[in-house]
Amino acid sequence: MRELLLIRHGQASFHADDYDQLSPLGEQQSSLLGAWLAECGARPDAVAMGPRVRHRDTALPCLRAAGAEVQPFVMPGLDEVDHVELLARLRPDLATPADFRAAMKQASDPHRTFQQLFVDALARWTGGKHDADYTQSWPAFRQGVLDALDQLARMEARTLWAFTSGGPISVIAGALLQAPASSAFELSWPLVNTGVTKLRLGSRGATLVTYNAWPHLERARDEQLVTLR
Repeated sequence: MRELLLIRHGQASFHADDYDQLSPLGEQQSSLLGAWLAECGARPDAVAMGPRVRHRDTALPCLRAAGAEVQPFVMPGLDEVDHVELLARLRPDLATPADFRAAMKQASDPHRTFQQLFVDALARWTGGKHDADYTQSWPAFRQGVLDALDQLARMEARTLWAFTSGGPISVIAGALLQAPASSAFELSWPLVNTGVTKLRLGSRGATLVTYNAWPHLERARDEQLVTLR
């Protein structure tokens, strides 16, 4: 049987001007994952990644630590939702990074405040009444992710790794579990940075084997390594 690992990026930079970069902790998570994968002995025949900096900067140290000399290729369908645009459509007063950072500084619990804003922004985006407001509608995003899965499943590689984000992983898992499309992002909330979701690829398509596993972090016995942003 063939195998596809969907790997969420390492911790990004939530409080920085540019979210799309790994924190030092994110770099550590990525290297720990590579070392663990090397011990498991499953070297990839092909490696895909989304187009974001955080996807690339998770893939490269992971591959180095795994000793895998494979050149990753970019798949646009593994890209994350544009949270900046989604928040701006919900709250035009938060349209710029500076406006958003100022609002978070005023919040007593920035992470909880962001979570609620993002839930509301996703509900507006996936609700179907405002598709024309967005550069990419929810149906188009979902289809792009599933098309990427189909492309990966058609590859001849026996073992594939794909570095991506929570959005695509939850869309794929939701589709394989036949969950309602509108509730796909509920699966994304517990996804851990550098968590691994394993799919089996067979003649009848993809099958979900494990979801959001992080043994490479658990064995370090340091709870600070387990992050969600």
